[in-house]
Amino acid sequence: MPPVTPPGGDDDDGGAALELLVHGVGGTTPQEMLGDPRTVRVTGDETAAVYRRTEDAEAELRPDRPGDDSRDRPVPEAYVWCNLTSGNGARALWLLLLPFMVANLAHWMQPTTRGLTRTVRVYGVLVRLLALSLTVLLIAAACEVALDLAAWQCAGSSRCSGDKSWLGFLSTDRGGWWSQPGRRLAVAALVPAALTGLLWYLSNRTWSAYESQRPLPAGAEPDPDEPTARPALGMPGFWYGRRLVARLRAAHTAAGFLTVAAALAGAGARYDRRASGPFLEATGWLLELALLAGAAVVVWVVCRRGRCESRLDVKLDRAVVTVLPGSALALLALTVLYAAWSRPEWISTGRLPGDRTFGIIALTQGGLIVALAAVALAMYRRAPDARTAMRGLGGPATAMLACALGGVMTGGVAQRVADWLDGAGTPGEPGGSIDGPPVLLTWQASAIPPLLVVLLAVGAFFAVRTWRGRRAMADDIEAEYPDAEPDTVRTRRIARIRAMAALTDRAPAILGVTSGATLLLGAGALLGAWATGKVPGRAAAGTPDFVASAAQAAQALGSWLIGVGFILFVTWGRRAYRDPAARRTIGILWDVGTFWPRAAHPFAPPCYAERAVPDLTWRMASWTDRTGGRLVISGHSQGSVLSAAAVWQLPPRTRRRVALLTYGSPLERLYGRWFPAFFGTSCLEALSNELHCWRNLWRRTDPIGGPVRVKGGQGPDVDRAALKDPLAYGRTREQPLPAPVLGHSEYQADPAFDLERTALLDRLPPCAVPRQRPDAQLGQGSSGRSSG
Repeated sequence: MPPVTPPGGDDDDGGAALELLVHGVGGTTPQEMLGDPRTVRVTGDETAAVYRRTEDAEAELRPDRPGDDSRDRPVPEAYVWCNLTSGNGARALWLLLLPFMVANLAHWMQPTTRGLTRTVRVYGVLVRLLALSLTVLLIAAACEVALDLAAWQCAGSSRCSGDKSWLGFLSTDRGGWWSQPGRRLAVAALVPAALTGLLWYLSNRTWSAYESQRPLPAGAEPDPDEPTARPALGMPGFWYGRRLVARLRAAHTAAGFLTVAAALAGAGARYDRRASGPFLEATGWLLELALLAGAAVVVWVVCRRGRCESRLDVKLDRAVVTVLPGSALALLALTVLYAAWSRPEWISTGRLPGDRTFGIIALTQGGLIVALAAVALAMYRRAPDARTAMRGLGGPATAMLACALGGVMTGGVAQRVADWLDGAGTPGEPGGSIDGPPVLLTWQASAIPPLLVVLLAVGAFFAVRTWRGRRAMADDIEAEYPDAEPDTVRTRRIARIRAMAALTDRAPAILGVTSGATLLLGAGALLGAWATGKVPGRAAAGTPDFVASAAQAAQALGSWLIGVGFILFVTWGRRAYRDPAARRTIGILWDVGTFWPRAAHPFAPPCYAERAVPDLTWRMASWTDRTGGRLVISGHSQGSVLSAAAVWQLPPRTRRRVALLTYGSPLERLYGRWFPAFFGTSCLEALSNELHCWRNLWRRTDPIGGPVRVKGGQGPDVDRAALKDPLAYGRTREQPLPAPVLGHSEYQADPAFDLERTALLDRLPPCAVPRQRPDAQLGQGSSGRSSG
């Protein structure tokens, strides 16, 4: 039987043509992407799938499709991946993992390097250690709430526990078996231990659901045209980090259990050294030494191995993954037994011993950030790039932001719980029934008002610059529409939108000022807490009235702000659980923040690209191999980043049959500037050289997308000239009503879109492999099974 001639032409034309559409931030439906209410799932599942119009389900088997222009247009196909980030309401809880996600981003913000293998390794180790400190901070905050505030302070005070029935069996007034401080602490330790177990479960579960997809296997024979030095995103193991994630998950889980055990052992050992016999004192020393050894092993595991991207690493370090968290849990169980040992004379007063823990964590984080900044500067100076954000300091600044978010969230929880337990009183003040959280948390909260003043000043500065920029754009806008009658109101509106879109390019300055001010204020808070041992209001007693009043105001306002911030987190999460529109908004945050694999923090929200990139790669490779046709992968916004990453993973012979069309793309404007080692100028130029053709569409009114600033080699430049937006300045016969300013949306409504897509297909080489036989299975209808 002769081969079937696919739609799009006879044997002399380009062969079968397919347009694979990939949506962007916020997601959409296949019906909206394909412009047809009747769609069918070709391959995939409920989480992510490829759809076609019903009439195109088996288009490759028919020489002609319905419609007069079917032979001039490719078969449209939509890849829908929005459920990877904004699906069910339970994912709104990922908002609480925001500091972990931000720390993970810092790993990928390293500057471009040339021959600095050891320096790159040091950079990765520092970020992983910083991420580990955030896990310890979270579990320490849970210990502060459960062990210190509830079990130690409130249950040990008759004023605090008298009206709280849920603390009744732990209250010292009852005089029961559980009333001894060590036993109260042992019961309360279940809360942070359960939190650690929950984080382990979520990390393991999301790995199975999102990141366990194996990439397209590389061919057995090397391609002579394939460059010997591949960009990182083209490495076989880039989108499969199972081994590292499993190691980090084991290390962070063990760190959580050891943090809980340290809180228990530290309280009991301090008392036993003063008042108990030699047996308990020796036991306390042995436990603390065992905890110190366990912490050293955890740090060694975190530092020992980074990502392996040059090959698909399917191994698993089972000894580390199993033994490390199991040993830490066993040590925690022994510590619980030690803490619960009878000590009738032990009385809980003041704060739980060991309240300097938060200071040690803050000092460690500050030192790691300074060291990370030094390493990043050394890397940038080796290969400077003017387009790199903050001269290579984007990673350290982002890491500082992660620590600040972690401090706000943990401090907010501790402050609100202390206020709730104390009822009408104020913790630590006259009339309060408990001392409240550690002094450092109050100092850190007091640093928030000055930080807000700095941010307001920065905002005012850029507001003035935006206003001036809007006025300067008026003449250029009117020159773009020479045949239209000038309209001052219309011009000002377009200029305002363009000026607001340009604020995206000011993000490095804003982040730099914010992170720098946060680092200085955090250092001041740490020094103030350790030097005085008092909250800012009391520490300022005896100073001039202005200083004392400012300290009191900062303390009161900071405590209120940190509480409001925590409440906003909780209420936003609850709203997203019930409101699909709010859930979609939160999903947009993860579209941007969780593109990258979990290379630094295993408890960060899962990486959707480790599912989406293999999906796209498999689909493109299988379709071109089966049909020998031409394919345009068409990506909007974040979809353009996924498309580029998928094209990088294709074998060379497939890549030569694929064209890339990007629009509203942040590839250079955001990813190239903030992640230069992976999307920098040299990386994008390499992608352009390896592709047969690539075209990028952008608008000056788009706050996200922009030019990719890459030459097109032998063909036209990758960037088309900026599209007009709006398409018509005023009312015309073709546009009798005012045309909207589209900004980041509806690129396909521009006539240039169809022209560029057709030009890309025309530039692809004609079919060079055998066509599909009619009895081959090209589609699955609605079965949902993969065609790859």
